[in-house]
Amino acid sequence: MKEQAQNNTKIPNHVAVIMDGNGRWAKKQGKFRVFGHKNGVNSVRETIEAAAEIGVKVLTLFAFSTENWSRPKKEVDTLMSLLATSLKKELKSLQKNQIQLRAIGDLDQLPAKAHSELEEVIAKTSHNDRMVLNLALSYGSRAEIVKAVKSISKKVVNNELKVENIDEKTINNHLYTFSLPDVDFLIRTSGEKRISNFLLWQIAYAELYFTPTLWPDFKKQDFFEAIKEYQRRERRYGKTSEQIQTNE
Repeated sequence: MKEQAQNNTKIPNHVAVIMDGNGRWAKKQGKFRVFGHKNGVNSVRETIEAAAEIGVKVLTLFAFSTENWSRPKKEVDTLMSLLATSLKKELKSLQKNQIQLRAIGDLDQLPAKAHSELEEVIAKTSHNDRMVLNLALSYGSRAEIVKAVKSISKKVVNNELKVENIDEKTINNHLYTFSLPDVDFLIRTSGEKRISNFLLWQIAYAELYFTPTLWPDFKKQDFFEAIKEYQRRERRYGKTSEQIQTNE
């Protein structure tokens, strides 16, 4: 698949992944949920490497949602600790592979240590230009949109923006992802077929891919298989197949 993808121009610019199934994977092993999260780190690494190898420009991983704060404290604490240690551990690899780290979400909610490690790695990788690795942390799409609406409303009240000038670009420019392209391809593991409040605006025309594979079992080949499926699809953006073929 690697060679095939490299010779194919139909590579998605922006891939987003809902990394689901860590808890169920752990239970199948007779372990606690945190065991699945720890093993899921290996799948994160393989997915990043696979995306970079075939030329994906932006990879957004749904690492922790706003709703995840309501999970048992022990699990949340473990996830935050895992985030901090993983960032520190992976810095060398990110630098070597010229991958720039970014993050979206209510980052101020993160524990001090995790927030500090995150900011440090973001700063140190800011000049890397091979691929953007975008982590969605303490992220919820509805909250993101509400934040954007409030920001736009303030500008209207302060006469910095006219209501009649508000368009899609205005809204997009007030989202966390304002400097990134829309999502082309969304992957969700574990067999669940829902979006879970993830990048609702940004996936408006994304191709969706659901796999029964639990996240800790999702490896490079699984990512390549997903990309093969993306390459078989016809993206019409509301047009007919005939119109797309004519434009080609």
